[in-house]
Amino acid sequence: MHNSSEGPGAAAARFTGLAVTGERRLSTALTEVTLDDGRVVMAKHGDAERATRAEAAGLRWLAEAGSVHVPAVHGRDARWLVMDRVVTGRPDAGAAERLGRELAALHASGARAFGAPPPGGPEDASIGLAPMRNVTGPDWPHWYAEHRVLPYLRGAVDGGTIRGAEASVVERVCERLPELAGPAEPPARLHGDLWNGNVLWGADGHAWLIDPAAHGGHRETDLAMLHLFGCLHLDRILDGYQDVAPLAAGWIDRIALHQLFPLLVHAVLFGRGYAEQALAAAGSALRS
Repeated sequence: MHNSSEGPGAAAARFTGLAVTGERRLSTALTEVTLDDGRVVMAKHGDAERATRAEAAGLRWLAEAGSVHVPAVHGRDARWLVMDRVVTGRPDAGAAERLGRELAALHASGARAFGAPPPGGPEDASIGLAPMRNVTGPDWPHWYAEHRVLPYLRGAVDGGTIRGAEASVVERVCERLPELAGPAEPPARLHGDLWNGNVLWGADGHAWLIDPAAHGGHRETDLAMLHLFGCLHLDRILDGYQDVAPLAAGWIDRIALHQLFPLLVHAVLFGRGYAEQALAAAGSALRS
């Protein structure tokens, strides 16, 4: 049994089987570790076993699709996840268009159900700092309402971030989801937390995806997340995606619907500014 006070270098050595020649701490959770063969890996500290388990399972599930670029996982336990480092370069329009095609292929590789966790991943996972339950539902509208929108609406109301009287606009969206959701689609294999901070532009000319909250969902959700905080060369990403797997008519009008989930997560975590954005997104979804 490994030592519970083990540091990042010792964890990297244990999972890679190589000696460590250097460490560079990047944040409270992340350390670059140099191995004696010259490679550099990332040791990420998890605050709970479910966090490292979910991230490792998500990265492996995305990698299994054979489309998007994600860091290889060397190993994980209750405290540490050790994976390859991505050497970053400059954002590139060609890489963005390739990412769009790769995302289309990732989504098409599918999931066993809406809400399904990655193989080996826990039901009780997380998105960023918030808990996220990966439990399945029979169709996307009902599952999205029950397991992605309403839990965070309740959390925001309980925390005083959204007033009780304001919640009704989000509840109306949930009631109308079957008609707002667009054509039925099969469960897609989602990254699940695809904001621009989780897209790294590699020095190798590829876009790399990190920090997934992977699960089976609707493919438009990943693309709506890319829109949420802005992403470099987003138009080229969408061009590449549409070349491979055209989106259903009206998808632009559904962006706000898919952004409701991450905005409510942010409202629970970070307060009133995001609550107002979530309420505005709900109103926009109802008008679409």
